[in-house]
Amino acid sequence: MFLTISTTGTPERPATDLGFLLHKHPDKAQAFSTSYGTAHVLYPQASDEQCTAALLLEVDAVALVRRGKGKGRGGAPDAALAQYVNDRPYAASSLLAVALSSVFSSAMKGQCAARPELPARPLPLRIEVPALPARGGAELVRKLFEPLGWTVTAEAVALDDHFPEWGDSRYVRLVLEAADLTLAEALRHLYVLLPVLDDAKHYWVASDEVDKLLRAGEGWLPDHPEQKLITSRYLARRWSLTRQANERLELVRLAEADDTDVAEIDNAVDEESDTEEKPVPLAVQRRDAILAALGAGGAARVLDLGCGQGQLVQALLKDVRYTEIVGVDVSMRALTIASRRLKLDRMGERQSSRVKLLQGSLAYTDRRLKGYDAAVLSEVVEHVDLPRLPALEYAVFGSARPRTVLVTTPNVEYNVRWETLPAGHSRHGDHRFEWTREEFRTWAREVAERHGYAVEFTPVGPEDPEVGPPTQMAVFALTADAPSPKEEKAA
Repeated sequence: MFLTISTTGTPERPATDLGFLLHKHPDKAQAFSTSYGTAHVLYPQASDEQCTAALLLEVDAVALVRRGKGKGRGGAPDAALAQYVNDRPYAASSLLAVALSSVFSSAMKGQCAARPELPARPLPLRIEVPALPARGGAELVRKLFEPLGWTVTAEAVALDDHFPEWGDSRYVRLVLEAADLTLAEALRHLYVLLPVLDDAKHYWVASDEVDKLLRAGEGWLPDHPEQKLITSRYLARRWSLTRQANERLELVRLAEADDTDVAEIDNAVDEESDTEEKPVPLAVQRRDAILAALGAGGAARVLDLGCGQGQLVQALLKDVRYTEIVGVDVSMRALTIASRRLKLDRMGERQSSRVKLLQGSLAYTDRRLKGYDAAVLSEVVEHVDLPRLPALEYAVFGSARPRTVLVTTPNVEYNVRWETLPAGHSRHGDHRFEWTREEFRTWAREVAERHGYAVEFTPVGPEDPEVGPPTQMAVFALTADAPSPKEEKAA
């Protein structure tokens, strides 16, 4: 088995920094013993401009059979010859994934004691795998890697170059290229997806594999459009483990999708007992509060402004009262994931006529957003720089001017209740600010007065007698005597 990792650099940021990240010196060829053979790390090229690290895994077929006690995948006896004559020494598989995690363990964890600033730095990366088993073909390879930011070249390998009429094999030559991923992210992607594509694990899959999957999938697996296929194949289709993994990923996704911190997951997952009732995640409570407010206002045509990956849009589609649902986001990547989540390409004509996804910035007025019954800004305003907030305010309340506007945002006073949130830290790294209850109410009342709305406030989540609820929601309703946009602009 063979895999190469390449990067480019400059004299100021030499490509040989790859050696620090991998904890393997470019001037040396090193060998590491594994349960299945020997892993070799070497550098075919190493200069300031270009550096390539290669991992060569020599698999001992006899040791592999003995370790598996003559069993194949799933514990079924293999044919005697197939135990020794197979593609294991040549094609990337779970064995290569295990070697990656063993030989490059510190790199996969994002650790570098000598240069601690390096692991967080995105690199221009190129990864090549000459022979990759791909049950599902090149199309599945693209579906798995492209949502993660990779440019994918997957070339099918012919069964025999001399007999093209025999067609293609199940192997591909894979090249992955990315400009803005860290090395740790790249290694974690490979660790999970190599065995998924091979669709075979060459060792016993126990319950600890769920923890390994969630650790390696942190930050990308919960929202991956092929999450269920990945978990099923990675866990060798063991139903109980797959269900456990998907349930835990769903809780993570619900928290992260609404830009909450891991502290909210702690509040949502009861790890002490599977029999005890689990608290409802704050993300779910927030969504339920929004749906209740929209229902009470009689809205039929709804804007989800800053829709992200489409969770609220998906919930609205389940209710026939909403005849038109428009999701708006500045991120094309988020809209692509939302489209896949909603399965727009497979949606029936009647259902697809109810939903649209639009790219747009809330800092600018947009004629497409006028005339709707309601607009939702769920966990959006805190991501806007304070000097830009008046532009968002006018674009929504002054120009689009829906009859109802719902705004939710974190209550910073409640942060002291998150045990895993360090003092002085925001709930999410991209938050430009987090308001107290009084600050939020002051802002909302001023907006309502300027644009002809009445406003009421609703707590979301458990309300603490000292610090209030974790999330605060303002419900704006356009008043009957509110000025038109032209009158407001003239005034």
